[in-house]
Amino acid sequence: MPTRILPAIGDADAVRSLTTLLSQLPDAEPVAPVADSTQLVDTLARLAAESVDELPEVVVVHERIGPVPALELIREVALRFPAVGVILVTSDASPGLFQAAMDYGARGLVALPLSYEELASRVQAVAQWSAGVRRHLGSGGDVFTGVGGTVVTVSGAKGGVGATLTAVQLALAAQASGRTTALVDMDLQTGDVAAYLDVQFRRSVVDLAAINDISPRVLADAVFRHDTGLALLLAPGEGERGEDVTDRATRQIVSALRSRYEVVVIDCGAQLGGAGAAAVEMADTALLVTTPDVIAVRGAKRAVRMWDRLQIRKAEETTVVVNRHTRSTEIQPPLIRKITGTVVAATVIPAHFKELQAVVDAGRIHELENKSTVKQALWGLAGELGLVKAAEGDRRTGRLRGDRGSVSFRRRRDGGGRP
Repeated sequence: MPTRILPAIGDADAVRSLTTLLSQLPDAEPVAPVADSTQLVDTLARLAAESVDELPEVVVVHERIGPVPALELIREVALRFPAVGVILVTSDASPGLFQAAMDYGARGLVALPLSYEELASRVQAVAQWSAGVRRHLGSGGDVFTGVGGTVVTVSGAKGGVGATLTAVQLALAAQASGRTTALVDMDLQTGDVAAYLDVQFRRSVVDLAAINDISPRVLADAVFRHDTGLALLLAPGEGERGEDVTDRATRQIVSALRSRYEVVVIDCGAQLGGAGAAAVEMADTALLVTTPDVIAVRGAKRAVRMWDRLQIRKAEETTVVVNRHTRSTEIQPPLIRKITGTVVAATVIPAHFKELQAVVDAGRIHELENKSTVKQALWGLAGELGLVKAAEGDRRTGRLRGDRGSVSFRRRRDGGGRP
């Protein structure tokens, strides 16, 4: 059976050199190369969604791949697609880099300039390893899917627009529907998830920042299990410690969570740092919460443009959620869509703060009544985003298991739908 090899190289000259050599290898089947880290992960996820057998046996990552650094990319591929063997191509063949590459999950290293013998030897060894892993896991079975959980980030156009409330209720909706769900507070200096859910905690996301290999046991020790069933990974109580959570640490943490939970909701707050940027870049869905007023919409437009300039996320890949919506306001969702250039969620959140005040002040937002129109809208948003699954007996009614409020998950046909 031929060995499928997927090159991930951003340099045109390196692409030509590598693909020429790969095509000369015996029983090799090079596939079309990808030019950056995002394209690589998206390609592997698409193939894995069809079947594990569709994944290439070998991925060759060039040292100058971007925007995610090569070693970080190798770690993400190794965590999300463990049956794929990764080879790093680098001009630095020192023992230190070799050890680092192995620690990050690479199965081999090939030095530049490329030689046929070395490349053939590494590809053959990694292909054999990949085939052995797939035999062990079983092809097409339920033991391994390769894709991992869904990651959703929630950011605020500015402070006070309701990003944390949105993140908490989306996570609660996913958990109530029967999905294993983690809620992460990545608003590292001013995070309020713990206050919203009446949680006293000792460990936080900072405790994972210095760990190079986050095992399931280590992750479980850092996570707080809430009464609702949510797994909480909280921001540090001392805001200055948030600086310890680098973008590299964030990638490791998000990858570890993705491999353990079906849904991961991350509250990124309104200030963009390295950790938040890395989370938004890795997310399957990036939400940007705004209110329908000039200042907030201007902040949303500014955030979207900044994400695009920093190559974190394109405007058309961002979904704006309109909070505190009323039909009488001059700024409606279609106008926000036009101003920001983003997708705008069909579900809007009504301006009914009185429903929230008592539970927010008590730090018991998870006890918000089912009849609350705000809760119904937010749980409806979770349905629109595909974060929930209906129980077998409730599919006709569209209700969440454990929620007696009749929350409809039907998509609204216009951008300014009523809650």
